[in-house]
Amino acid sequence: MEILLYIAAIIAAVAFAVLVGYLAGTLKATQRTLNNVASTLEGFEKQMEGITMETTALLNKTNRLTEDIMEKSQKLNNLVEGIQGIGDSVKQFNGSLQKVSNEIVVESEKNKESAAQAVKWGQAIMELWKKYKR
Repeated sequence: MEILLYIAAIIAAVAFAVLVGYLAGTLKATQRTLNNVASTLEGFEKQMEGITMETTALLNKTNRLTEDIMEKSQKLNNLVEGIQGIGDSVKQFNGSLQKVSNEIVVESEKNKESAAQAVKWGQAIMELWKKYKR
């Protein structure tokens, strides 16, 4: 019976040695995988730093562009307001001219007969003057 115990102990020792061998191989494969993951993450970190720098530069340019557009928009608003003022002045001037024109038409209608009479008198005087000269 003692032999059976020795044989069982040897089998257990061999099984344990095989188990340790497989675990060692698995652990080495896991270590290689983790080393690859670590190097990949380092490369990713460097790429992220580059992307972060480029994004920061892009944001700065965008902010400057936005400020420039806002400044030019304000100047354009001032120009439009000035043009609107000129348009209002021209409109008032046209209204004044229209008013004066209407007043001239009304006055000429009122004095139409007087003007016709004056023309007739003027023609009559001219005819008399011509006759007198002859």
